[in-house]
Amino acid sequence: MRMMAGVAGAGMLVLAAVPAQADALRDAVAAQMPALVDLYKDLHANPELSMQEVETASKLAARARALGLEVTVGVGKTGVVAVMRNGDGPVVMLRADMDGLPVIEQTGLAYASKKRAVPATGIETGVMHACGHDTHMTAWIGTAQLMAARKAEWSGTLVMILQPAEETGEGAKAMLDDGLFTRFPKPQYVLAFHDAAQAPAGFIGYTKGFALANVDSVDVVVPGVGGHGAYPHTTKDPVVLAASIVMRLQTLVSREQNPGDPAVVTVGSFQAGSKHNIIPDEARLQLTVRSYSDETRKHLLDGIARIARGEAIAAGMPEDRMPRVSVQDPYTPATYNTPAFTDKVMAGLKPRFAGRVFEVPAVMGGEDFGRFYRADKANVESLIFWVGGVPQAQWDKAQKGEVELPSLHSPFWAPDAPLVIATATEALTAATLKIMAKN
Repeated sequence: MRMMAGVAGAGMLVLAAVPAQADALRDAVAAQMPALVDLYKDLHANPELSMQEVETASKLAARARALGLEVTVGVGKTGVVAVMRNGDGPVVMLRADMDGLPVIEQTGLAYASKKRAVPATGIETGVMHACGHDTHMTAWIGTAQLMAARKAEWSGTLVMILQPAEETGEGAKAMLDDGLFTRFPKPQYVLAFHDAAQAPAGFIGYTKGFALANVDSVDVVVPGVGGHGAYPHTTKDPVVLAASIVMRLQTLVSREQNPGDPAVVTVGSFQAGSKHNIIPDEARLQLTVRSYSDETRKHLLDGIARIARGEAIAAGMPEDRMPRVSVQDPYTPATYNTPAFTDKVMAGLKPRFAGRVFEVPAVMGGEDFGRFYRADKANVESLIFWVGGVPQAQWDKAQKGEVELPSLHSPFWAPDAPLVIATATEALTAATLKIMAKN
C-alpha cells in the first residue's frame, strides 16, 4: 500500500521532533525498545513470501506463548491466533500481517535481506519486507508484552492475530474460512496499523469511513482472426479492437462515475502479437479496478464487460468470438473504518501524541484487513490507521525537492523503524487499554 502524496503538508515538516506527552506507558515502551529493535532486524533480514511465513509465524508464536497467551498456529495455513483472557469485558482483536514481497532489497542496510524464494509465478526472486510488515509484527509483540504486564488495568479478552498473505489478498479470508470468528472468541473491535512511506516518522494518520479501496484484477481476452499484416482486410484485427476497448474504458470513470465517488480503471498490460507483419489471433488486457462501495464496484465490473462486448460488436465480431472477461477471485474488499470507533480511539491518541495525529484522505490502495469488518458489519467495529515512517532528514530533503521519497514496495524503502515501532506500540496499547479499561 501507499499513502497519498501530499497527506502531510508543509506544516508538518518536523512532526517526528515534536515531543509527545510523557507518562508511564511511554517509559515502558522505551524500556523494551532495544529488544524490539533487535527483533525487527531479525524479521527484516529473514522475510518470507505470502503463505510461506512458516519460520516467521513460529518465532513470534513462541514469544506470544512465553507471555502466557493461548497460541494456535496454522490458522488459514500459516496464521497465528494468540488469546489473552482477563475476566469479563469486550473482545478486542489486534492484527499484524507477516508476508514479505518478491523484491530484491537495495537499501544498503547492514541487516538487509539476502533471502531468496519462489513465489506463485515459479520464478525465484529476492524477498524483502518492502511494505513494512516487519514493523507491524514488532509492534504487535511490543503491544502483547505491555498488555500482559498491565493486566490489572484492563478486563476482557484480547485476541492477537498474525495474518499471512496480505500482499496477495488471501490471508484474512483464509483465516476467516478456517474459523477465526467461530473457533476463537469473536471480536467486537478490530484494530491494526500500517506504516506509511509518504508521511514523516511519528505521524499518525486516520480516515473515517472508507479508508482503502476494493481491488479487483480483471483479465480481458480479445479474440480476432489473424493473418498477414499486408492484407488486413482478410482479418479481424484484435489489436485494433483491444485498443478501442482500452480507450472506451477511460469513459467508465470520466463519463459514467459520479465525480464525488472516486474510482480507478487502469489497463496495466496490453499483450498481442510477436512479429511486425502478422496480425495475431488474440490480444490480452490486464486491468486493476479500484472502488469503495459494492455498488460502484459492480457498476465498474459490469461496465468493463459491456464495453468489451459492445466494441466487439461494433468491429463486426461474430457471437462466438466475443471478448472473454474474467475477474480474479478472491478480490480485496474495501477497508471501512467505523466512524464512531475511529473517533473514540483518536480522541485518546490526540492528547497523547500532541501535534502528531491528523485526519487524512482515503486512498485507492488495497488492504484485506477490511474483511474482518465485512464478516459481521452489525457487530464489529473496525479501525486501521497509518504511522509515518520517513526518516526526518529524508523528509526534510524531500520537502525542498532535493530527493524523491521511495514508496512502499520499493527496494529502497527503509523506514525509521525504531520510531515507527515505538509510536505504533504505544498507540495500539493505549487504544486497547482505553477500550478494555476496567469500570
